[in-house]
Amino acid sequence: MSHILLSNERGSQRDRDRERAQARAGGKTKQPKNDGLTPEQRRERDARALQEKTARKAAQGGGGNNVGGRKIAQTR
Repeated sequence: MSHILLSNERGSQRDRDRERAQARAGGKTKQPKNDGLTPEQRRERDARALQEKTARKAAQGGGGNNVGGRKIAQTR
């Protein structure tokens, strides 16, 4: 009989954990992006934004090639 009680307790613990997680997430459910764009249009928009960003960075003189953020000393 105690085995059945443990099984039910575990089941209810899962339910409680699920409810708590749902409450923490604010009741949000995963929904697909609804910006009215097709995947191809979204790719084009993102590529254009990236190009503009790199152009701005190059205009500032940053270059953007140093990914690590550290300057590399040149050796002769």
